[in-house]
Amino acid sequence: MNNTASILVLLFLAVTFVQSAYDKVFAWKGNVEWLKGHFAQTILKNNVPLALFIILVLELITGVFSLVGCVELWVNGGKTWGLYGAIFSSVTLIFLLLGQRLAKDYDGARTIAIYFVPSVLAVWWLS
Repeated sequence: MNNTASILVLLFLAVTFVQSAYDKVFAWKGNVEWLKGHFAQTILKNNVPLALFIILVLELITGVFSLVGCVELWVNGGKTWGLYGAIFSSVTLIFLLLGQRLAKDYDGARTIAIYFVPSVLAVWWLS
């Protein structure tokens, strides 16, 4: 199978998650404050910084694995790191979806579902 589609999806995932992690790191305080309000009526209300840190770590792992996966596919056709990136992407998106559903933010949950489609396609293509 041609690896072009897989590389493009992995680049999409890498950009998505690295940029999101970057925003969290450099706007941590603002993110925590906004999310405290977003999750005020949920079981996460007292654990927002911890939840945000977990998502940040998952996003960083996803972004790095996806980027390394692009290079691996390009250089030698290997799929290991890309598969890891795609799996971490899917898991991260499931955590994000859970948060949006807990907050009853159904528009936000719908957006997460849109990102989930290429993520699962990458898992399938790279398996």
